[in-house]
Amino acid sequence: VNIYNDHSIIMSLRINIYKKYVIRSNVCGRAPLNTKIVGGVDAAPGSWPWQASLQSFGHFCGGSLINNLWVLTAAHCFTTTDTTGFTVFLGRQDQAGSNPNEQSRTISRIVCHPDYSGTTNDNDICLLELSSAVTFTDYIAPVCLAADGSTFNSGIINWVTGWGSAADILQEVDLPIVGNRECDCSYGRITNNMICAGLSAGGKDSCQGDSGGPLVGKQGVQWVQSGVVSFGQGCALPNFPGVYARVSEYQAWINGIITTNQPGFVDFRSAGINRCWILLSPSVDMRVLDTLSLLTHVAVVP
Repeated sequence: VNIYNDHSIIMSLRINIYKKYVIRSNVCGRAPLNTKIVGGVDAAPGSWPWQASLQSFGHFCGGSLINNLWVLTAAHCFTTTDTTGFTVFLGRQDQAGSNPNEQSRTISRIVCHPDYSGTTNDNDICLLELSSAVTFTDYIAPVCLAADGSTFNSGIINWVTGWGSAADILQEVDLPIVGNRECDCSYGRITNNMICAGLSAGGKDSCQGDSGGPLVGKQGVQWVQSGVVSFGQGCALPNFPGVYARVSEYQAWINGIITTNQPGFVDFRSAGINRCWILLSPSVDMRVLDTLSLLTHVAVVP
């Protein structure tokens, strides 16, 4: 009997150790309640369990849970490092109704990127340390982050979520990635620290109140955050995609701030190329046209 009991204890310990290892190594980017293929408007409860609502006398920005103690958001959401008066809501679905799956925390530390520029919007990224750890559920879970070197080429579908400035129910929209060259044709100031997404015809975009929220893509069974809502020319205008902070450029910075229980970084790879539209005269040398066509969308106009 004693031998049996000892064996049972050992097996129980092994199972518990295995469970802890598996849960820890595979926890990010899982959304068991998200079964969608194409987009809608209202997000179903639990579809985006990392979505955060940052509040101070009401919702003002979004964010994403990246482990049980840290939230990722945009630097332009904070003009101070004073944490007084800020609350982070997780598991929230409705800004006006009840949220039975919700947890809230105050903020103990605000760490924005030291090279953030309010003029150029470069390095528009910030970390928020919560006052205490949250408990993961089907409605509250961390997102994976795109690792250094990840590629998100033109046409790859990503999703952006948020409440904006008017919606009560969490909103979602699917958007194609726009390559940096093509995006820079519109803005003229896109850096390697940025990533763009939107339709050339407009009509779909993130907007005011979505700032700091996540842009995510799916790889296998995991959702990986590619961007942080940053800025744009208006909202959903033709030929002006939304611009996001490119998460993969900040792996070293994030890990330098979060030194224990670090977020899950995933190497995201996508097919496609990074292009830009160029309009040419009919008199252009065809050898130049052949060369440009390898890198750009080329159109010959009268």
